Amino acid sequence: MADALSKLLETRDWLMADGATGTNLFNMGLSSGDAPELWNVDQPEKIRTLYSYAVNAGSDIFLTNTFGGNASRLKLHDAQDRVRELNRIGAELGREVADASGRTVVVAGSVGPTGDIMAPMGSLTHELAVEMFHEQAEGLKEGGADILWLETISAPEEYKAAAEAFAMAGMPWCGTMSFDTAGRTMMGVTSEAMVSMVEKLPNPPLAYGANCGVGAADLLRTVLGFAAQGVERPIIAKGNAGIPKYEDGHIHYDGTPELMADYAVMARDCGATVIGGCCGTMPEHLGKMREALETRPRGPRPTLDTIAATLGGFSSATDGTGDDADAPKRSRGGRRRRG
Repeated sequence: MADALSKLLETRDWLMADGATGTNLFNMGLSSGDAPELWNVDQPEKIRTLYSYAVNAGSDIFLTNTFGGNASRLKLHDAQDRVRELNRIGAELGREVADASGRTVVVAGSVGPTGDIMAPMGSLTHELAVEMFHEQAEGLKEGGADILWLETISAPEEYKAAAEAFAMAGMPWCGTMSFDTAGRTMMGVTSEAMVSMVEKLPNPPLAYGANCGVGAADLLRTVLGFAAQGVERPIIAKGNAGIPKYEDGHIHYDGTPELMADYAVMARDCGATVIGGCCGTMPEHLGKMREALETRPRGPRPTLDTIAATLGGFSSATDGTGDDADAPKRSRGGRRRRG
């Protein structure tokens, strides 16, 4: 039986994903430093509301509130023995919202990085990473997630470990990396290198791409890097709503709904099939993105100059692939933060 995402991809040439998790939850009262996953049990109505934001704005896919739901991250909150429970309930709440929507909405079980550094640089072995990802995957599967969604990964070794774990769980999956360091991931992966890695996996994702990073312009440059490889696998674009700024003790993103509407259309024209937002992306952004995708015709593939003129310059002169040394650069930048 084909999974829900594959069925949608057969009938549509673009799909809209969701927006921010953390930004929305902070607005609901989550305190910095708290584990959002605990809210799956302690504040289920707020998590239903989070999911409903995306569905009501027109998202075809939304991610569960389980980004940090692995044993390593949950250990920071003395909840490492609750991995299966928190992931299962996070997916169950999502299943409720999706099934009540009256249309096909894909529940994607969010799986973030472990927070540990892979061996030999760090202490996280491949076997332990697979075990942690598998435990989380089984919880999401029990809760009724349609697919698993690996996101904000920097290390190729961690991406590969997750792929192996998802195969053990028998679940289809998608996977994105975060290109936040001069167009590369923190561990040095370029868009070109990611495509090569994905295509060599024994259990490749249904779709792959980039999320978070620095800003929408940088992310679209990465999408162009994926598309240049000529791979037919669907590309995912989940960019931040502008650039993070620290104001009055809080992180704010300066991207307007109108800017994110432009970003969504440009992401599609750059070659992305699954288009959503990451940090700072609120329901009002998603609504404008959906409207733009539905009403604006496809255009030519944007140039770097067009992207910079529309969304702002890039945070670095190059994306690491060597094809864009003359890319317009912006003077302001920001570091990624899961949102």
